[in-house]
Amino acid sequence: MAPTQQSPLDLAEGDPFGPHNLPYGVFTSAAEPDRRRLGVRLGNHVLDVGAAAQALGSPYAALLAQPNLNPLLAAGRTAWRDVRRALTAWVTVPAHRPSIEPLLHPLDEVALHLPYEIGDYVDFYASEHHATNVGRIFRPDGDALTPNWKHLPIGYHGRSGTVVVSGTEVVRPHGQRKAPTDPLPVFGPTVKLDIEAEVGFVVGTPSAQGSSVPLGDFPDHVFGLFLLNDWSARDIQAWEYVPLGPFLGKSFATSVSAWVTPLEAVEAARTDPPARDVPLLPYLDDADEEDKGGYDIRITVAVNGHVIAEPPFATMYWTAAQQLAQMTANGASLRTGDLYGSGTVSGPEVHQRGSLLELTWNGRDPLELPEGKRTFLEDGDVVTMTAWAPGPDGVRVGLGEVTGRIVPST
Repeated sequence: MAPTQQSPLDLAEGDPFGPHNLPYGVFTSAAEPDRRRLGVRLGNHVLDVGAAAQALGSPYAALLAQPNLNPLLAAGRTAWRDVRRALTAWVTVPAHRPSIEPLLHPLDEVALHLPYEIGDYVDFYASEHHATNVGRIFRPDGDALTPNWKHLPIGYHGRSGTVVVSGTEVVRPHGQRKAPTDPLPVFGPTVKLDIEAEVGFVVGTPSAQGSSVPLGDFPDHVFGLFLLNDWSARDIQAWEYVPLGPFLGKSFATSVSAWVTPLEAVEAARTDPPARDVPLLPYLDDADEEDKGGYDIRITVAVNGHVIAEPPFATMYWTAAQQLAQMTANGASLRTGDLYGSGTVSGPEVHQRGSLLELTWNGRDPLELPEGKRTFLEDGDVVTMTAWAPGPDGVRVGLGEVTGRIVPST
């Protein structure tokens, strides 16, 4: 008698993408390559969420039968909770197996897409370790941190149109660059292409222009989080950023994971942010907030399969709630699908630095990789970021990876 095939619903114990996680994405199948569908990852499979909702008579069936996450994002926190509760039951209650099993697609047989339509994109600079390292590199004779750094989360408005899903190739960008010893700038492909290991957040519920979002309202507006790589051309950035900040050195590509982890899935990973030694203005002061503002997320960065860094997100000075409050403090509105990045995640140790700029100290200390030394990225290099967070009862919550391969400039 042939052995009974194991159901994809029967996951190995401790699978980081088990029913405690259930991140959302958008996929197409080989049979219907033009039909984008909402999916939820379960182990190494993807559940067709819209089809499951229809099969089981969910009141949210129409909301989930969409080609992207935006309608669900806009539906608000009550809908997020209801849908998540239903999904958990669909993949765990034995009575649902006959309906759910045929709707599970092997992960390696589907194509994954950007899961939302992006509104605006903002990137922050929230790690004290990263900001201090950068300051020491570029201002060795001055203060490492700028005078405003501990008073507000510093950020810049990025280009949402060049945010790409994990797996998209990254073309080496062109731009002006000028070394300190060069008499004039030159134009050409960057020679200091870098990474920035970050955690991103996606906005669900919008806010009205002219209003602000207080710290405590963070979970009412932010749907979930994901890994983000803010690719950076350091030589282009260094020449252009004074006095207005990042522009072409950042805007050519930002890679995000294909999976969005709901905030509820990482509730067990909440943690206090580092102690602050500067008093904060009331709209940023989280000392009396009931919810802890930080997240204990462990990131791993690899180049060509070789681990080069393990940045700890728990060390971030500014929290995602404070960043959201800062984004809206002047009355700027939130839109469904807005993204914002945490800024480079770096810890106090050398192996915890989230950029090559820091890891190589601007090229002074090359990394030793199996295929040779690296100061910055070379054509053909593949950068992969993975992460996990502590979950309930000791299980890990996996975050979907973000990867990108560098290709020569055209």
